[in-house]
Amino acid sequence: MTEPRFTHLDSSGAARMVDVSAKDISVRTAIATGRVLVSADVVTALRGNGVPKGDAIAVARIAGIAAAKRTADLIPLCHPIAIHGVTVDLEVHDDHVSIVATVRTADRTGVEMEALTCVSVAALALIDMVKAVDPAATITDVRVEEKRGGKTGLWQREVSL
Repeated sequence: MTEPRFTHLDSSGAARMVDVSAKDISVRTAIATGRVLVSADVVTALRGNGVPKGDAIAVARIAGIAAAKRTADLIPLCHPIAIHGVTVDLEVHDDHVSIVATVRTADRTGVEMEALTCVSVAALALIDMVKAVDPAATITDVRVEEKRGGKTGLWQREVSL
């Protein structure tokens, strides 16, 4: 059995950007999720007249979309790729706001980092919008749920019960 290899390290162990020029262009999709734990006061505000800063859900959605498009500027070894579609869904629950981001491209590398960045920045923007009501709001459970396309095809997180 061979040891796992980190593709972003060269033979001497130095960080490098992987050369993807020989890969085929294919449609690729990634879905990431996360949660922002919030107080009952935030839940009430989000379900009612909103928080003092304005439409927190709309701001978080737009921030997530913008972040997906700027991932290569934030994550040093990410490839700058064309983003062809981003959806960000936020849903208010009794003790948290769930975030689901779906990012699509037709390129030589996947969009997992773009989906994770989308969720993370949407969560940060939500916290910025609600921090006056709940300074203890907490980001949690940011993770990739599914990726499609490329050589590996479909990968889905196993559901744990």
